[in-house]
Amino acid sequence: MIVVVGLGQSLRGDDEAGLAAVRLWADSFPSIRRDPSLRVELAESPGVGLLNLLDGAEAAILVDALQSGAEPGSIHILLETDLGAFLAGSNSAHGWGVAETLALGRRIDSDLLPRQIILIGIEIAQVELGAGFSNAVAEAIPRAANLIQETVEGLKEERSIRRNNDD
Repeated sequence: MIVVVGLGQSLRGDDEAGLAAVRLWADSFPSIRRDPSLRVELAESPGVGLLNLLDGAEAAILVDALQSGAEPGSIHILLETDLGAFLAGSNSAHGWGVAETLALGRRIDSDLLPRQIILIGIEIAQVELGAGFSNAVAEAIPRAANLIQETVEGLKEERSIRRNNDD
């Protein structure tokens, strides 16, 4: 099972980018709703509840807003091992950030988390309460939705190759 999780807060400007990208992806590729190997989740401020959303998945794609200092609207692909850079001084609007949550989950019981976790991060400009998307982030959402589909297809192909090699 592959789980795709959109993260964010819908009332905080660009912080909704992860939620919007996953919604657009799900609407643009309606066959995913019938695919038993996929699960789609939308989570506002999940905190450590993110661990429950990942339960039972072999792989996970997390889509979230991030601030790394890159140009707003930039899209980043990060592996779980890359998230360590976000542990110190994390300013997640979700309270308990993704990096901290995954680190905690690995410490508690590494086998409960998916073997592979990929974060698609959308670089944001602002997270002001009640604001809409900045232009750069609004333009990035369709690109992120297409990247979600490419990533899902890549993970499915990897799983297929792995199963064929196991036979």
